[in-house]
Amino acid sequence: MASTADFKNGLVIEYNHDLYAITEFQHVKPGKGPAFVRTKLKSIRTGKVLDNTFTSGVKVVTARIEKRPHQFLYIDDYGYNLMNSETFEQVAVPKELINAPQLMKDGQEVDVLFHAETESVLSVELPAYVELVVTYTEPGIKGDTATNATKAATLETGAEIQVPLFINQDDKIKVDTRTNSYGERVK
Repeated sequence: MASTADFKNGLVIEYNHDLYAITEFQHVKPGKGPAFVRTKLKSIRTGKVLDNTFTSGVKVVTARIEKRPHQFLYIDDYGYNLMNSETFEQVAVPKELINAPQLMKDGQEVDVLFHAETESVLSVELPAYVELVVTYTEPGIKGDTATNATKAATLETGAEIQVPLFINQDDKIKVDTRTNSYGERVK
């Protein structure tokens, strides 16, 4: 149990039969009436953001969330199979819990969020940027760079993203997993 005085960004609480992470909070002391805490809560399971106001001093139930390093192994009928990098235990995770499954390749290091009390997987987070090889793209035409023109490129994982015209087949690029977009070319 925690009170509103213990609120901080990243704290995970149980609210309305779901787990929410506090992304923003503000203690407000109006001139008239009791103090309260305005919060923005982000659902761990769905990602939905919720505005909520708590009366100052109210007790909330906190949840213990653990982030454990895992490695992506393969896909089968049960989902994406990941192996714990420390204990070598395997866990199958459905596609819906992964933030960018189309950018995962064999051996990819990921962080898995677990609810510590139930040992259930909440989400799988890829690093902010992953390095992938372009397997197919049309060649760029010289002199076609008057604007920030882009072209489609297929990556080694099968994902398609837009890249600048100077990117060629077999180039290694960094891809932003949060926006599914081109970052930069890797040398």
